[in-house]
Amino acid sequence: MNADTATDWTDRMLELRVGPVAHGGHCVARDGDGGRVVFVRHALPGELVRAVVTDDPGGAFCRADAVAVLEASPDRVEPACPWAGPGGCGGCDFQHTDHATQRALKTTVLREQLERLGAGAAVVATADLAAVEVEELPGGPLGWRTRVRLAVDDDGVPGLRAHRSHDVCEIGDCPLVPAGALPPVLERRFRPDSELDVTVVGDGAARVGSGATVHAADRTWELSAGTFWQVHPALPDTLASVVRDWADAPTGGVAWDLYGGVGLLGSVLAGQVGESGTVLVVESAASAVADGASALANLPQVQFVRGRAEREISRLGPDPDVVVTDPPRAGLGKAAVRDLAARAPQRIVHIACDPAALARDLSLFAAAGYRTAALRAFDAFPMTHHMEAAALLERIPR
Repeated sequence: MNADTATDWTDRMLELRVGPVAHGGHCVARDGDGGRVVFVRHALPGELVRAVVTDDPGGAFCRADAVAVLEASPDRVEPACPWAGPGGCGGCDFQHTDHATQRALKTTVLREQLERLGAGAAVVATADLAAVEVEELPGGPLGWRTRVRLAVDDDGVPGLRAHRSHDVCEIGDCPLVPAGALPPVLERRFRPDSELDVTVVGDGAARVGSGATVHAADRTWELSAGTFWQVHPALPDTLASVVRDWADAPTGGVAWDLYGGVGLLGSVLAGQVGESGTVLVVESAASAVADGASALANLPQVQFVRGRAEREISRLGPDPDVVVTDPPRAGLGKAAVRDLAARAPQRIVHIACDPAALARDLSLFAAAGYRTAALRAFDAFPMTHHMEAAALLERIPR
């Protein structure tokens, strides 16, 4: 490291030619001739920008916000949200480009992560990685979010967090939430330094700390306050359809739904194994287990197991024919993949909300004797860098 990179660059203004998109909602640039890597938010590949360094952890890289665009990409648009730019709300990454370009950027990231983290070969062996696209979900890029967590500042004013910060950004609305739902909540005052779970219910009203009635997989689910449910209204049925197409659980067989929440995907497996089969839904949250058991009370083949899935894999019985996994953002990891492969299911439908974690897990599964037979990804979080992906893994005969 040279003397200049040893200096804290925070608040330094840089003129940068922006390079490719990277995982995390930013693009990569370099300062000077082969200088430090700068991760630039609010920019697009190919643009020339002035960027202010917002965070310098030292070493080979720093983070910056593009505050002026000197040469704009043809894909740049005016953000739909006035609070989404530099120094504002940190919830959105791609307000400054159109929806199709957002999906293209996410597709680039997904393919790059699969290749870079070693899973690319496992995917390319059975499917053309170049054909993998982040697919659009119904509803468009705005007004899709049915749940949002607000932070409350020292004065009791609710808002959203700034990027990589605990600071609360005061907002007048959020265009990702159905129109008209959020302002009545934002006008109220709450206990300082608290957080609010806001749910947009069927009549379009936003309620704080409230449960909800939702519909998916041909069922109605009564959710308690705080019980997890996907925030994009089209995603539950989309994932249910993927499981229905890929799982192929045999009649009378055994299926596991790990990190199963209220058993949405377990209900699909139940229809495949029938009343003579068994579906074990493993979930650690008590409210989800209670809500799921109530919703699926008419399916005697479904049993809920409350516990951490990674700890239960080696203890569950009998061995499964098919497994659905939907772990947290960090993915399954080495131990869970090892223990799951040891139970030798014929098929695993693996769902991931982080492309890097997906790539790592697919690589681990490949080493454990599974091939990636299919892969799909969905733009379940428009305007952000996040996506949802699903992979079908098949056991390689030995």
